[in-house]
Amino acid sequence: MDRLYKAFGRLLADTDTNFTRYLYDKINWDNRLIVIKGAKGVGKTTLILQHIKQTFPNAERALYVSLDHLWFANHTILELAEHHYTHGGTHLFLDEVHKYKDWQREVKNIYDSYPQLHLVVTGSSMLKLEESLVADLSRRHRAYTLEGLSFREYLQLEGVAKLPVLSIETILGNHFMEASQITAKVKVLHHFEKYIEAGYYPFYREEGDGFADRLQQVIDNIITSEIPSVGNIEFDSVYKAKQLLAVLAESKPYTLNISALCSTLQSSRNNVLKLIDLIDKAALIRRLYSKIGGMNMLTKPEKILFYNTNLMYCLTPQAEAGTMRETYLASQLGPAHQLYMPEQGDLVVDDKWLFEVGGKRKGFSQIKGVESSYVVSDDMEIGHGNKIPLWLFGMLY
Repeated sequence: MDRLYKAFGRLLADTDTNFTRYLYDKINWDNRLIVIKGAKGVGKTTLILQHIKQTFPNAERALYVSLDHLWFANHTILELAEHHYTHGGTHLFLDEVHKYKDWQREVKNIYDSYPQLHLVVTGSSMLKLEESLVADLSRRHRAYTLEGLSFREYLQLEGVAKLPVLSIETILGNHFMEASQITAKVKVLHHFEKYIEAGYYPFYREEGDGFADRLQQVIDNIITSEIPSVGNIEFDSVYKAKQLLAVLAESKPYTLNISALCSTLQSSRNNVLKLIDLIDKAALIRRLYSKIGGMNMLTKPEKILFYNTNLMYCLTPQAEAGTMRETYLASQLGPAHQLYMPEQGDLVVDDKWLFEVGGKRKGFSQIKGVESSYVVSDDMEIGHGNKIPLWLFGMLY
């Protein structure tokens, strides 16, 4: 047990609280059972250590442990909770819970047996967490999802500028003034180019030139380990997922031809759609459906994008420009808005606004006459009228 407390103490001492993620102030830390989901490397561990450091003057009331620690090879979470509670602990933070077998059952028992003990659990396996929460903890927990860095957060983390969060209404209605004020202080296009290649995952700072290799390891682990562990799919199809990701990276925004994809993967329609569903839930891709088509596992999406632009550049250095633009826009809008595939244009947001995405010379011909429609343009610092610079949507969170 002492090893766990010593490891916690070292981590807490090394935790920097100068920069906190957007989600920090959105969490109701008073809830008895909080689940923080998020892809590996987006900063969940740092988030909860920052909360402990800033909230508990008496750090002994709180305990952080990672469940991949060797201590759990012959001890249980229940043992830990009993010891922590009987020694005055009030808050228990369990990281990497997906690496502990039947964690949800023990967390449920702790929740029911220790009503004064607050639990925060985190995990990087989006697939395993989703499956466990639905099955065992659906009525007990409050769940949050931590996304990767927004472009705004990236600028702050790099020490370039500390900028306010903008609502989509502010961007659409006042983008000229907002962009003018920001670009007067920041060379945004220079930093934007760096962000789209390596800026979404906070670990880019520690990895440097090794960032792409680290991200490739994350992708490989999801495809070869996490997907087979939760999805009853043909084993060979799991490895075809890499082929699908490579096709997406090198193509224009991928409008799904399910028959061609089934032929390429040599698999049935249902198996291909299930594989796409799992990859989407693992936060590697983002499916776009039409508003009228509905959204479920066996409904064919109209278009597939990567979850973020870093994933694209990890798989191919020659990422297609149109795919990058739409991927970036969806990654910045996705955390707080509903996205759909429109009949004309590239993206419908909240069933209110229509966006056509392109380069700085992109015109309005494809959305001409459509109410509440906008052109979103890359390689442009400041827009005008209903033409908005792409980078500005990075201020949404």
